[in-house]
Amino acid sequence: MEGRCSKLHTLVDAEDPAAVLAEVQLLLDAMAMPEMLPQTAQIYRDVVRLFHGEYPGYRASNTKYHNLEHTSAVLLAAIRLAHGAQAEGLALSARGVGLLMTCALFHDAGLIQTEDDTEGTGAKYTVGHEARSIRMLAEYAAAHNLPEEDARDGAHIIACTIMDKAVAEIPFRTEELAALGRMLGVADLYAQMADRAYLEKLFLLYREFEEAGVAGFDSELMLLEKTEGFYENIVKRRLAEELGSMHRLMRSHFRVRHGLDADPYEEAIRKNIEYLKLVLEETRRIYRERFRRGGIIW
Repeated sequence: MEGRCSKLHTLVDAEDPAAVLAEVQLLLDAMAMPEMLPQTAQIYRDVVRLFHGEYPGYRASNTKYHNLEHTSAVLLAAIRLAHGAQAEGLALSARGVGLLMTCALFHDAGLIQTEDDTEGTGAKYTVGHEARSIRMLAEYAAAHNLPEEDARDGAHIIACTIMDKAVAEIPFRTEELAALGRMLGVADLYAQMADRAYLEKLFLLYREFEEAGVAGFDSELMLLEKTEGFYENIVKRRLAEELGSMHRLMRSHFRVRHGLDADPYEEAIRKNIEYLKLVLEETRRIYRERFRRGGIIW
């Protein structure tokens, strides 16, 4: 079950912000955009502080599925897509790539509670958390003297991570911004579903859904049972239609960066779904015993 699936998670450790930032630096250098690193590094450090409860006015992140590792993984997937775009000859500005990375870092910030919000966890904001993320980006931009248009354009880019959002209806100012938004939408889906422990983390996602009152999932088993359909009927269509097949750029990135003519994200997702189907078909009664990665299930 490993193969290239394991190769993806061994290339860069998404749990290590320093490792992620080192890869970001390498790719920005390869894209001839090294000037974007200082700002991105500072924002990344601030977001790490935010998740750790060290940023003024906010509690530490307490959502176990939408956590700092996921945010770092989305940042990594986003810069890989941008690198793949350049490899295919698509023109991206340094400002645009920097904004893409900023939006990746803030896209789930809305799940973090303010310091005076002590009821429950940030999971209660699951439905509509993107709007809170957009507000937090705007507040951060104002506090750190970032251009006002970064917050306005960033709002549209982050909106592409809303699963039921019609991307064609988002009023992007330019075609480049529209492409960046679609890249972030892909990065968010890819980073989740290609995670080596994605299946185990679905148990954590169920708890977030339970607190948020998300309808349609009466048990963790039901969430597992619906995951294949979610991928086959919703994710694949969204990737191809709303997100403009931007996931194709990942193959170009891995060809140039690692000499690998493949999309390890896509392969990892496929293997996760295949294993899930196997478990549900053969060992449904003891399904929990088949998900042991990361010490997540207890």
